[in-house]
Amino acid sequence: MDTIRSSQLLLPKVFRVLFLSLLVSLVGFLIGQVVPPVLAMPLYIVEIGLLIALLFLRKKKSIGYSLMYSFMFVSGLTMYFVIVSYISLLGASLVLQGLGVAILAFGGTALYAIKSKQDFSFLGGFLFASTIVLVLMTLVGLFLPFSGTTELMVSGFGILIFIGWTLFDFSRLTRQGFSDEDIPMIVVSIYLDFVNLFLFILRFLGASRD
Repeated sequence: MDTIRSSQLLLPKVFRVLFLSLLVSLVGFLIGQVVPPVLAMPLYIVEIGLLIALLFLRKKKSIGYSLMYSFMFVSGLTMYFVIVSYISLLGASLVLQGLGVAILAFGGTALYAIKSKQDFSFLGGFLFASTIVLVLMTLVGLFLPFSGTTELMVSGFGILIFIGWTLFDFSRLTRQGFSDEDIPMIVVSIYLDFVNLFLFILRFLGASRD
């Protein structure tokens, strides 16, 4: 109980760090406009490398926060290339609508998890296994393009999975203890929940239009 109480005291810090991290990501996104497209793939590799490093070094406070902000900056850079490709495919208006839907879905889900204080930890195993399946399906889709119906099903599945991750991660904030050293990984997890939800919504819109 003492651990949970101390975690509740750290909640405002989690949201402050999340806000600062989003600003860092936004700066990266804006700078992405002047980054040559040829650097997109190396940046994706750096982004994945930073995430892996954060997973292993997250308990070292001085390193964890540095890795987190570095990851957010690089993620902002790579997001620019992704968003530009979706704008060329769907148009700016539809991408903005997708962003609005993502914000509402993410915000509503997060608020429900926090206010209800329900325990969604039972979703952990299912979400992990489903995410692996989702990654494998996405990789297969790179080499064997899906039909419109299959693409709708995969993107819809992705939306449900990351709504589930949002419930899971925000439930952990209110029901399980965490320390200051855990905050960088918590912030990155929340960020990835939203980003992936947004991207799968855009993917769903693209498949619907096709």
